[in-house]
Amino acid sequence: MDANSLHEKSIIIDGLEINRWSREVFEDMRKGGLTAVNCTVAAWEGFRATMDNVARFKRWFREYDDIILQVYTTEDIVRAKRENKTGLYLGWQNTYPIEDRLEYLDIFHGLGVRVMQLTYNTQNLVGSGCWETRDSGLSDFGRDVVDRMNELGILVDLSHVGSRTSSDAIAHSKQPVAYTHCAPSHFLDHPRNKTDAQLKEIADSGGFVGYATYPPFMPQGPDSSVEHCVEALEYLINLVGEDTVGIGTDFTQGQDAAFFDWLSHDKGTGRQLIPPRPGGVTIMPKGLRTIGEFSGLTHAMVAAGWPESRIEKVMGANWMRVLKDVWGA
Repeated sequence: MDANSLHEKSIIIDGLEINRWSREVFEDMRKGGLTAVNCTVAAWEGFRATMDNVARFKRWFREYDDIILQVYTTEDIVRAKRENKTGLYLGWQNTYPIEDRLEYLDIFHGLGVRVMQLTYNTQNLVGSGCWETRDSGLSDFGRDVVDRMNELGILVDLSHVGSRTSSDAIAHSKQPVAYTHCAPSHFLDHPRNKTDAQLKEIADSGGFVGYATYPPFMPQGPDSSVEHCVEALEYLINLVGEDTVGIGTDFTQGQDAAFFDWLSHDKGTGRQLIPPRPGGVTIMPKGLRTIGEFSGLTHAMVAAGWPESRIEKVMGANWMRVLKDVWGA
């Protein structure tokens, strides 16, 4: 099996990136053969700052239409593949931008936001995050938010969400939900990693697991390699099945130490949640240092003896199925 040919013909989807967005980053997506990417436009931002971020992407979709296009449906992902572009769908890592207004979900859905994580690390009006001392579970307002997201066709993301709030959301949602970017705590006990029980819980509900190739979540830390990523993916597949697993790298390409410091504090300016990183930034695994090296995953899967059908599923086909189920098209 030729890894380059397989990567080139497959639909390749990254379930989450939070880069310093620029044409250079979008060009690297093309170099890496990415068909579609969930691009974070909100973490700690409120309504106004999130609107600014969405507006910036709208301008880029016009200015860089030779290499990117906006994704509203899975048909747009197919079109991106056909036109040799990368389709970008907008996503949030916090529902903070809707403040206390349920109807704001409709506004952002209209602008093309297709994935929303319920909480980012700590408490908001919807529920608790994975770094919150006491997980109070999904609030009544949170249930209303999940209901409206289901109706609109916005994927519920639980990656940074607390375990009780996640369980509540999994049980309440009428649509599949996802950990878009996570890793198994079997390898490393970390607040962001998910236990076997949590992974089985979401899979048994018809949900989805995107594996984060993010060294802080891996036992090898900065010595992580793309081969270690494939080992973790094999563990996930053995646990929940090869139809339930995809990739959500959590790429932070181009971001600086100030950005990571902002992410690491509650609401961006409060108490420090996450210990400082050596050097202030995260270096991705060897063999997958940049988005342009994305085919390294396909090469490592081929080298590990994976069948072609499994590689196609994990690299994008599984994401296509769950996104179509949730988005409705």
